Amino acid sequence: MKKFSGTSTKHISLQLVMPFLLLFLTTIKVRANNLRLRKHEEPSIEGRWDMTIYKSGKEFPSWLEVRLSGFHTLVGRFVGTGGSARPISRVNFSGGNMSFSIPPQWELGTNDILVEGKLQGDSLKGTLTSSDGKNYDWVAVRAPSLRRKSQPIWGKPIQLFNGSNLNGWHALGENQWMAASGILRSPKSGSNLVTDQTFTDFKLHIEFRYPKGSNSGVYLRGRYEVQIEDSKGNEPLNDQLGAVYGFLSPSDMMTKDPGEWQTYDITLVGRMVTVSANGKTVIFNQEIPGITGGAINSKEAEPGPLLIQGDHGPIEFRNIILTPAK
Repeated sequence: MKKFSGTSTKHISLQLVMPFLLLFLTTIKVRANNLRLRKHEEPSIEGRWDMTIYKSGKEFPSWLEVRLSGFHTLVGRFVGTGGSARPISRVNFSGGNMSFSIPPQWELGTNDILVEGKLQGDSLKGTLTSSDGKNYDWVAVRAPSLRRKSQPIWGKPIQLFNGSNLNGWHALGENQWMAASGILRSPKSGSNLVTDQTFTDFKLHIEFRYPKGSNSGVYLRGRYEVQIEDSKGNEPLNDQLGAVYGFLSPSDMMTKDPGEWQTYDITLVGRMVTVSANGKTVIFNQEIPGITGGAINSKEAEPGPLLIQGDHGPIEFRNIILTPAK
């Protein structure tokens, strides 16, 4: 019986395997080419969308992201009128019609939320069926990239809070905010407070203090919440102190004890954000994908105010200084 050396055996094995390997690689290449061709032939729903939901004659902001996973499966993320960004396991899209469903988050109903829409040029229109079975119309436009071509040149710092009254601010509802002795205070849950001025790119210094168990937030341009919460002892997750709510987690948990003054130093340029909490950078030049729950609107291309959250518990602020880009 003829004996084969180890080298000969390997050579024969490669000869047997190579045709199958080449066929496999060719198949992948053909599929990828077909997908690219089909992508050019058909309108695409992929990307980020700024949504507006209409409820009882009022507009509520929302957000959608759709992307391709693998050969042909569309997945995504959705931000409703409240709560955080939640994953979409599958987005159905065919003939210009789109649909997906997600389980309820903070909604009171128990049914899945169903979103259906139709692509019309560079816009989407459709209906959302909420967890309680009610239907609401919505529209969406493609979200702007907000990429900046150059680094900002900073202007003069603006003292947003004068320490004695609410000049330059207004409440979004019945006002519970009060100002005295350099402190801006919301003694109980109530309305959010926003600046009269709007801003685009800026640096922000803000100091805050909360009692045990309380919660608030600072909304950059009124759309992107940097979370404030009694997070002592918790892991640095994307819904804890220092996070961009639902999107970006802080690298470290820098929270102090309730009742102590704490600080944020935040830089926002386009979508890129840097957050320093109590003197340590916990998010460095990260992209904010879209609006967070509770935003004032979904008009991301526009300047927006600074909004401080007053509907989640007692909170105090002081030394609110914003330096806008020129």
